[in-house]
Amino acid sequence: MKRFVIIGLGNFGLAVAKSLTENGHDVITVDLNGDLTDRLATQVTHAVVGDGTNLETLQRIGAGDADAAIVSTGDDISSSILATMALHDLKIKEIYVKVISSDHARVMKRIGVTDTIFPERDTAISLATRLSGSTLLNYVHLGEGFSIQEMSVPERWIGKSIRELGLRQHYDITVVAVHDMLTGKILPSPDPRHILKDSDTLMIAGNEAALERTAQIQ
Repeated sequence: MKRFVIIGLGNFGLAVAKSLTENGHDVITVDLNGDLTDRLATQVTHAVVGDGTNLETLQRIGAGDADAAIVSTGDDISSSILATMALHDLKIKEIYVKVISSDHARVMKRIGVTDTIFPERDTAISLATRLSGSTLLNYVHLGEGFSIQEMSVPERWIGKSIRELGLRQHYDITVVAVHDMLTGKILPSPDPRHILKDSDTLMIAGNEAALERTAQIQ
């Protein structure tokens, strides 16, 4: 079990708090909105009404013991900067910040966050990628220039092994897992000798250009 502190309880912050709690983690939330805090109080370890940019408040609620922090202060860029600086003062190693623009993301990276999350953009990219590639099923943007996508096996790949296809050499992608849709069985880090079937889907990782090319294969 890990401890997480979440500053800001907009839709994103609420969703992350609930998901982490459901996965068995210790979750502390901080928000100035008492109604939102009360609504979440029975669903997380500790829901606090307070200023997440205030170092003393964060110290008092035990944020300094957190393994990671998530900052989700909506459109208030100043608050996200101040909250991040306070978290840095507490020596929290991993800090993730929800951003609202490319400029916001650039500022946060300059002050040393682990990563930035741009939900609206990432959702748009995922939808556009799904619509563009006929073999593409799911798409997850992990960071600048790197993503994971799930795709059905192109017809020309059926009956061939991962090694035989030379996916890393010829397509610059890595097969992370194979999912047999008929049996529900998932093979993480599959054997290169695995023969692909028409019922398989592939979880592949790589840079976005390589994934885009692969998604067009029929």
